[in-house]
Amino acid sequence: MTQITDKLLDVTDEARAIVVDALANEPSSDSLALWIEVRGVESGKYAYDLYFQSVADASDDDAVVESDGLVVVVPGPSVSRLAGARLEFSTENGGGLVMVNPNQPTPADLAPGVPAEILAQGLEGPLALRVIEVLESDVNPSIASHGGRADLVAIDEPAGVVYLALGGGCQGCAMSRATLSQGIEVTLREQISELTDIIDVTDHAQGATPYYAS
Repeated sequence: MTQITDKLLDVTDEARAIVVDALANEPSSDSLALWIEVRGVESGKYAYDLYFQSVADASDDDAVVESDGLVVVVPGPSVSRLAGARLEFSTENGGGLVMVNPNQPTPADLAPGVPAEILAQGLEGPLALRVIEVLESDVNPSIASHGGRADLVAIDEPAGVVYLALGGGCQGCAMSRATLSQGIEVTLREQISELTDIIDVTDHAQGATPYYAS
């Protein structure tokens, strides 16, 4: 088990009190820790799972942090994504625990399954910049009425293949396929003739109204 002595993340006093009270009602509470992990990306931001689980279940890759008597475990894949984050209590939307995280999803987070060599091309090439310009000037204003947004997350410039992630109202929406094929794709192809394929890499199962099975 990896014991992290330096502060990985912070837990405010209000948040700690809420967690400790909840933990006290759990069976075998002395053996449990608060586990915090990044479960995916929603609307371009990290989404989290918080749950109680035995400290003994932590593996060598996991980070174990003690915050004034509260033991927090961060699974290995989430360690770098939660570095410098803060768990706090918010009074918004009825009140609850929220993560304040300075880290943003990487292209690999936003586009799981996209080959590493394509991600490595980045988004600074001339074709990528033209795609971003069209998205910002023509596509996103037109789908903003229902809270939607489309972002370029990867591009194979030599092949002309674009990988898009849909967020907001387009993530998980049953009409997202039509929005992509009849709206976004048409606009991009009309303005950028070099494009050969436009691929939706959105995790629609994580949307507000998902129609894909998890």
